[in-house]
Amino acid sequence: MAAHTPSLSYGGCNFFRQRLVLSTLSGRPVKIRKIRARDENPGLRDFEASFIRLLDKITNGSRIEINQTGTTLYYQPGLLYGGPVEHDCSIHRGIGYYLESLLCLAPFMKRPLKIVLRGVTNDQVDPSVDVLKATALPLLKQFGIDGEAFELKIVRRGMPPGGGGEVVFSCPVRKMLRPIQLTDPGKIKRIRGMAYSVRVSPQIANRIVESARSILNKFIPDIYIYTDHMKGAYSGKSPGFGLSLVAETTNGTFLSAELASNPRGQGTAVLPEDLGKNCAKLLLEEVFRGGCVDSTNQSLVLLLMTLGQQDVSKVLLGPLSPYTFPEETILSVQVPYVLPGEETFQSNEKSLVSSRGRHGHTGSVPGRRTITKGRVFAASEKLLPDYV
Repeated sequence: MAAHTPSLSYGGCNFFRQRLVLSTLSGRPVKIRKIRARDENPGLRDFEASFIRLLDKITNGSRIEINQTGTTLYYQPGLLYGGPVEHDCSIHRGIGYYLESLLCLAPFMKRPLKIVLRGVTNDQVDPSVDVLKATALPLLKQFGIDGEAFELKIVRRGMPPGGGGEVVFSCPVRKMLRPIQLTDPGKIKRIRGMAYSVRVSPQIANRIVESARSILNKFIPDIYIYTDHMKGAYSGKSPGFGLSLVAETTNGTFLSAELASNPRGQGTAVLPEDLGKNCAKLLLEEVFRGGCVDSTNQSLVLLLMTLGQQDVSKVLLGPLSPYTFPEETILSVQVPYVLPGEETFQSNEKSLVSSRGRHGHTGSVPGRRTITKGRVFAASEKLLPDYV
């Protein structure tokens, strides 16, 4: 099927993962040219090559061609197969870099996916495994993806630069996703968190908790922040610490924030007290942004809305992050989106996004695009850094 489908052509390295994920879901080949062509070190980075190898492991029959300099990639997707998989992620990016894409692909595989990912579990760039477990998994359950086989387990923690972490992600197969109506976020009813530390004093996690609570206790009493201090082989290869916070609302939506310490030998040392307070302030900022989905999972919810039944789904989002949502999604999946005009939510910049599902996830289905008042999903790709 894919052999008779015209390929999409892109330039540059921005939205690299999204383009390959959407290619896999739609069955349309893609060709990406000029990947860092003018850089001193042109071509694909090792974490991008690792991501391509991961796609090759979870699919059957994919065709991948890379030129000698690594500046041009041709990807013809195969069948999403799934099953038991193990993958060693690049230590230059967090496991969340790979896990975000797996959350989009896993429900549509031929066999239930059970994958072991090894690498960096918490860093300063990608969403941590803790945040994805606390926010992305409940979001997928809204679409009907749940069951005993649906879990994300942290076996070992790994901080940069050495890594050494390990997680296990299991996801059942779903032939159809439920449409969602997430238009009322509700009020914040409780805050939960995880203060972790590896290869440092266990007291650091306690100091993080105390400083974070000193900020959050002013707003809500129901706060509990767990401490996690892994030892020995379960603590990875590098020292570090961090905090992830999740606010749950009365309507079952989750908003998150997180911070991690600087890697050993990089930047200035971070005080646990400062990290805890800054992370608490980031959570308050996320609550102020509002919406039924936090900025980390905006792209995930929009994509799943397009892959559901042929029914209208609606979600209320806060200000759209630069990661949300590349124009390639509309071109690859070909579904209509409707965004209200800016004057509708001018006061707090919220967006009520509507989308009609495609009743499937493979093959190219003709569709149309509707965006009122000239609004688009993402800022210009030129404004985004290479690591997106």
